[in-house]
Amino acid sequence: MHAAFFLLLAVALARFLLRHPGGERTPWIIALCAVLTLVYATGLARGIAERSTTRQRIWLTLVVVVWVVLVVFAPSFAWCAVPLFYTGLRTLPTRAALVLVTLLTGLVIAAQLRLAGRWDPDLVLGPPAVVVIATAVFLQMQRQGVRQRALIDDLIRTRRELAAAERREGTLAERQRLSMEIHDTLAQGLSSQQMLLQAAERVWESDPGKARAHVRTAESVAEHNLTEARRFVHDLAPADLARGLEEALRAVAARESGERLTVRVHLDPVPQLPDRVQSALLRIAQGALANVREHSGAAGAALTLTLLDDQVVLDVADDGRGFDPESLPESPSGVRGHGVPAIRARVRQLGGTLTIESSPGEGTVLSAAIPLVPGVQ
Repeated sequence: MHAAFFLLLAVALARFLLRHPGGERTPWIIALCAVLTLVYATGLARGIAERSTTRQRIWLTLVVVVWVVLVVFAPSFAWCAVPLFYTGLRTLPTRAALVLVTLLTGLVIAAQLRLAGRWDPDLVLGPPAVVVIATAVFLQMQRQGVRQRALIDDLIRTRRELAAAERREGTLAERQRLSMEIHDTLAQGLSSQQMLLQAAERVWESDPGKARAHVRTAESVAEHNLTEARRFVHDLAPADLARGLEEALRAVAARESGERLTVRVHLDPVPQLPDRVQSALLRIAQGALANVREHSGAAGAALTLTLLDDQVVLDVADDGRGFDPESLPESPSGVRGHGVPAIRARVRQLGGTLTIESSPGEGTVLSAAIPLVPGVQ
């Protein structure tokens, strides 16, 4: 529109000079055109024309006043009003802009009738029709622009809220995972040390050899816990998995076996599983055997890893006192329910299923089935 204004101004000046060469008003017309060009160009150069401020409205007023004076002297400059229509619509509030457009349209009609020197219905009805259509199109586009900007703002705000929600979800998931890691490693190791040291204290005077054996076992558990603690600092891959899943499961079974509990191990050869699956299977075994040792009163337990066509299944069975699986809570609470929800969460994250079969006095079987191509959540 700015370029159109200068183009229309140049065309009108050329037309005037061709029609009125050497006229008395020619110097004044040229001077007014120069002033109008200078005022308009100054507003563009300083950015006044592009910012909706008081200075912009003063600039527009000066442009319109100079243009009106120019049209009074030379009606052929009337069509320079078209770019001014849009500048007014962009600059002023809607009602003020419509008043300005109406006044400019009236001046255009009067200038065209003056040029024609006679009454012409086309000159009276044509400009208003063009102005109405152009104004309606501009206002509609402006409303659409406002709606689009509002929609974009909503989308940006929604995206930020989603990003914040994802960060919160990620933080909560990481906290839950770390809590399960600590429960399945450090907390269980400390519990084992406490039980071993209590057993050593009970037989310290009556059977020093057995007491020393308990202390050495507690020392071994403490060494393993130290390794796990250092692993938390460096990375979160289980330290036992450095030797492979099968060796890691055997090591867990060996640590849980002792004076009161014997853990048998039956492992099928399994292919190389993803690190996340191996870590989950190891933690499930640790949590299940820790529950057997601490709560079941069992004398024997069996840890079995079975490879099927489309899944790998980890079973932990014991001959303890059993319990009612329906009494297990979904969240960590109670005595026996602290480790099972963590196991259930690990299995669910890998798209697997957890089954617990037990009844009072008949032992317990915990079975975790993990798909080989899991739908990880």
